[in-house]
Amino acid sequence: MFSLRSWPTLAAAATFLSLVPAAGAGASPAELPTPISASVAYAQLAQLTVADPRSMAGYSRARFPHWAQQGRSCDTREIVLARDGADVKQDESCRAISGTWHSEYDGKDFTNASELDIDHMVPLAQAWRSGANEWTDTRRRQFANDLEGPQLVAVSASSNRSKGDQSPDQWRPPLRSYWCTYSRAWIDVKSRYELTVTEAERDALGEMVGTCYEASGE
Repeated sequence: MFSLRSWPTLAAAATFLSLVPAAGAGASPAELPTPISASVAYAQLAQLTVADPRSMAGYSRARFPHWAQQGRSCDTREIVLARDGADVKQDESCRAISGTWHSEYDGKDFTNASELDIDHMVPLAQAWRSGANEWTDTRRRQFANDLEGPQLVAVSASSNRSKGDQSPDQWRPPLRSYWCTYSRAWIDVKSRYELTVTEAERDALGEMVGTCYEASGE
C-alpha cells in the first residue's frame, strides 16, 4: 500500500506520460488510481484525527503550485484529461483537442475538454484548514499534482465549481451512486497526507461509505 508519508515521484509522472498519446494519436482511458476498499476506509476514518478547522490566514492557491510540468510539454491537467478520457487526441503542446469524457459527479458526458475541470478531491483550501498550512510549499505542490492517489479527477466544470472547497458534510456529488467511491477517495487522500477531519465531516463520510454496502446488497 502507498505509504502515508511518501509523495508523488518522477517515476509516477513517467508512468502517466507513457500513457499519454503522441500528438494526434488516439487513447483509451488509463486505469484510474483506485481508492481504498470500503472496509479499509472505515478503519482509516476511525484513525483520522478529529479537529476544528484551522485558520485560513495566509492561504492562497498560489501556495499550492498546481498543473506542474510533467515533461514532454505536458502539465498535470493534460495528463489527467488524457487519463480520464476516451479516444483523447492531443496537439503538439499536449493539449487535448478531442475525446470523450464522463463526469462521475453528475453523470454528464463531454466532447470538449474546455468544459471540464480537474477537481482536487480534497480541495486546496480544505487541506489548508486540515493541516496543510504547516507544510512547505514543496509539499503543497506535491499534494496539488498528485498522480498516484485518487486526488485528481476530471469532472464537469459546473459540478467542480458547485463543490468549491466544501467538505462532504457540506457538499456531495449529485449522483448518489458515486458517494461510495467519493468517500473512499476522500478518506484515502486525508489518510495519505495525515490531514484532520471535523466531527461533521467524519460522520458524513461514514454515512457515504455505508452506500458501498447498499450497492453490493450486503
